Amino acid sequence: MYGKGKLRLGVNIDHVATVRNARGSSYPDPVRAAKLAEDAGADGITAHLREDRRHISDRDIERLTSALDLPLNFEMAATAEMRDIALRHRPHAVCIVPEKREEKTTEGGLDVMREESGLADYIAPLREVGCRISIFAAADRRQIEAVKRIGAEVVELHTGAYCDAHHEGRESDRKRELENLRHISAYAHSIGLEVHAGHGLTYDTVMPVAAFPEVMELNIGHFLIGEAIYLGLVAAIAKMRRLMDEARGPAH
Repeated sequence: MYGKGKLRLGVNIDHVATVRNARGSSYPDPVRAAKLAEDAGADGITAHLREDRRHISDRDIERLTSALDLPLNFEMAATAEMRDIALRHRPHAVCIVPEKREEKTTEGGLDVMREESGLADYIAPLREVGCRISIFAAADRRQIEAVKRIGAEVVELHTGAYCDAHHEGRESDRKRELENLRHISAYAHSIGLEVHAGHGLTYDTVMPVAAFPEVMELNIGHFLIGEAIYLGLVAAIAKMRRLMDEARGPAH
């Protein structure tokens, strides 16, 4: 039995900016990509403003905030600078993620247990101005409980281990990781968190996760930008949207 309502797709447009920045030019434009994503069936746009500004820039955030009709999910590290930017722009949602300068992409979920008291204080001003707070976390029961305790409304489950196992052909690991995601999705929902998921999802891996009735949103970026080279961005996103809808089935 599938859950009620449409499963939302958030499209991460970071790597449009990566391509732009490789040449130091003004194109391709991530804001244009965001508008195309809207035409293709996306329900929201995700952008990660990193401390080193390796892809999305401050100007991109300003333009996205003013140009988008869709909700903006602002990914950021838990730093004073990033909180000030979020408080200035007041995006629909703020997703707190771990961040290391040397990493190629976000590795693993935030250690909410270790930083619990600090995170609770950190997100309080963001909640006061109306931002929905999401925490990017591993599919671990203790971390999920900590997300709930700090007052976040949403947990975004890290799907990277499941996707890596699939693409590396480690079938037993794939099954184990998928079952853990299923279990933790249900548990997070049961304690009152809205459940999102993302990281590494592709056409080959999205449907089992999309079928979880507790998951309300998937955030997908790098794969879609890569597929856009072959299919075009609108077609790449539309195909992902179709697979998600097929996995979820009709609303009840």
